[in-house]
Amino acid sequence: MWDIFSFSFWADFWQTHGLWLMFFSAFLSATILPGNSEIVFISLAAPQVLVGSLLSADIVWLVFMATAGNTLGSLTTYWIGRWFPKIDSKNDRTLWAINKIKRYGAITLLLSWLPIIGDVFCAVAGWLRLKWLSCLIFMTIGKGLRYIALLFFSLPFVS
Repeated sequence: MWDIFSFSFWADFWQTHGLWLMFFSAFLSATILPGNSEIVFISLAAPQVLVGSLLSADIVWLVFMATAGNTLGSLTTYWIGRWFPKIDSKNDRTLWAINKIKRYGAITLLLSWLPIIGDVFCAVAGWLRLKWLSCLIFMTIGKGLRYIALLFFSLPFVS
């Protein structure tokens, strides 16, 4: 029988299922819900970095799962944006995002990793009916680079 209230149960559970934790945390972080994917990412990467395996398969899978989860979360926001009716927004942040996306197109989704405004970019891209495949490509590149940068910028703090 499992003792779900013991520390060892949860330590073993997250050790076994850490990549799925990363995926779901990254997915939730890309939506309006809080997911704290950066904390989970660094927590899961730190033991690998400490043993000196920066380019190991575990780190590559961790970056892949974080990028995939975060990208699919942003793609969900994109599809929700497609459902929005045409509105006349008076919100300065929304108007700014609409103008930038109209001007630059899907390439603005390279910045979809930014807190708050990144979610607005994804929703507005869907609302403007930008091509989903180009949006997916730029979201994936931006979010992948974000986790790679997070890995390298966290090195001095975990080693």
